Amino acid sequence: MKRVLLAAVLATLIAAPALAQDKVKLAIGQRGNWDTAIPHLGTKAGIFKKHGLELEMTYTSGSGETLQPVISNSVDIGLAVGTMGAISAYAKGAPVRIIGAEATGAADYWYTKADSGIKTIKDTNGKTLAFSTKGSSTNSVVLAFIKEHNLTATPQATGNPSSTLTAVMTGQVDVGWAAPPFGLREMDEGKISLVARAIDSPLVRGQTIRTIVTNAETLAKRRDVLVRFMQGYRETIAYMYSANPQVIKDYAEFNNISEAMARRVRDDFFPRGIVEPDEIKGLDSLLPEAVALKFIEKPLTKEQLTELIQVPLK
Repeated sequence: MKRVLLAAVLATLIAAPALAQDKVKLAIGQRGNWDTAIPHLGTKAGIFKKHGLELEMTYTSGSGETLQPVISNSVDIGLAVGTMGAISAYAKGAPVRIIGAEATGAADYWYTKADSGIKTIKDTNGKTLAFSTKGSSTNSVVLAFIKEHNLTATPQATGNPSSTLTAVMTGQVDVGWAAPPFGLREMDEGKISLVARAIDSPLVRGQTIRTIVTNAETLAKRRDVLVRFMQGYRETIAYMYSANPQVIKDYAEFNNISEAMARRVRDDFFPRGIVEPDEIKGLDSLLPEAVALKFIEKPLTKEQLTELIQVPLK
C-alpha cells in the first residue's frame, strides 16, 4: 500500500507543471560590456531563474535609447542609464525611478587613430569628440572634458562602440569612445591610441555615473518582481567575481573573445566596486555638475531625490 501511495505521489509531482517564471523585460545599453553583461551571465548561470524570473533582454546603443522605453513603460527595467540623463528626465516630469547603481566610476575610454597626432584630451581643440547618445554617461563625460579643459571641441553622438570605431577610422569623427573589451585588440595592434579615460574627469571618480531605472507605475505594481531582480543581480555580481572559471568562459563566448581577454577586462578594468548596486554615490558634486552641464536647471530637492532614488529597493 505504501509503495502504491509513493508511486502516486511521484506521478503527481512529475505531472505537475513547473512553477511559472515572472517575465522581466530589460533595455540594456551597450551589449558586451562587463557591467552590462550581468543579466546575461546571471541567466546563463541559472541565478535569475532561481529567483523566479525570466529575463527578456534588448540591447541599445546608449542610455538615450534605453531610457525611452522605460518612460513609455514598454520595458520593466533600463540598465546603464546615465545618472544625469535619468535626473534630467525626472526633472522634466518623466515617471523615472532609480532602483540601483549600475556603474560607479567607469572603464570607458576615448581614443583616436594612431596617426592622428592627438595625444591627450588637451589636443582636441577644434576636433570632434564622440559619445553614445544624448543624455548618456559618455555625453556627460565629454561635456565635462570640454568644461574642465576649456576646449573648443565639438561633441558628436556616434552610437555604440562598433559604429564609433567605423566613424573614427573613416575620418567622420576625430576621437571615439569605447568600453572594454571593445577596442583593446585594435589598441594592441597599434591601429588606435588612447587619448583619455573617463576616470580622468573628477566628474567620474567616485560618482555613480550610470543607473538601473524603472517606471513609477512598474515600481508600484511589480515591486516584488523588481526586488527579486535586484537580489538576482547582486548574486550574479558575487558569482562574476568568484573563482568559478565558468563566468569567464561565458563572458568570452558572449563577446567572441579569448578567455585571456575576458579575464583582462574584468581584472584590469572593472574592480567589483564599479558594479555594486546599492548606493548612488557622489550626489553632492553630481547635482551641481548636472546644473553646470545644463542637464537640469536647478538641483533637485531632498523630497524629489527621495522619490526618484529608491536604493536599495526593498
